[in-house]
Amino acid sequence: MHADSHNEVPAMINEELRYPVGKFTLPNEWDASATHQWRHDIAELPVRVRPAVERLGDVQLDTPYREGGWTVRQTVHHLADSHLNAYCRFRLALTEDSPTIKTYNEAVWAELPDARSLPLAPSLEILDGVHHRLAALFDSLTPELWARTFVHPDRGRTVSVAQNAALYAWHGRHHVAHITSLRRRQGW
Repeated sequence: MHADSHNEVPAMINEELRYPVGKFTLPNEWDASATHQWRHDIAELPVRVRPAVERLGDVQLDTPYREGGWTVRQTVHHLADSHLNAYCRFRLALTEDSPTIKTYNEAVWAELPDARSLPLAPSLEILDGVHHRLAALFDSLTPELWARTFVHPDRGRTVSVAQNAALYAWHGRHHVAHITSLRRRQGW
């Protein structure tokens, strides 16, 4: 190990804490097997997030999952906020011709008082409902509907329903892993 490699270790560790399931890669192609997996991951998010936060007290809920990261509480509320927005984006893409979606500043939303202090139950209920609806919607999609798109103005690209499903399947796993890896590290 040379002298420079000591500086790389904290960056590598922080990167692992930031992306515990790896960074997201936008798929350019997909098939029925892929959409089935994304549908499964999205349907399972509420089932995976509940045990991840089970029996955590306020001190634990208000602990960031990494230095500079959101608290567990903010992360759960962010999941509800983000996936509710995704739900609207899916429906817009399916009912309009490549609409330009409305974006939001997730970091600012996570700092609002409700995201910093509200119990988790309301956001867990949002996730239950949104994910139940998304799974049912995905079950009805044909290949042509999976290919429908919306425009993401901040990213300057067109995103298909399938690509958005892949993103949100990853997004749920990503944030649940933030919580579960924190629990392992802290011995909770």
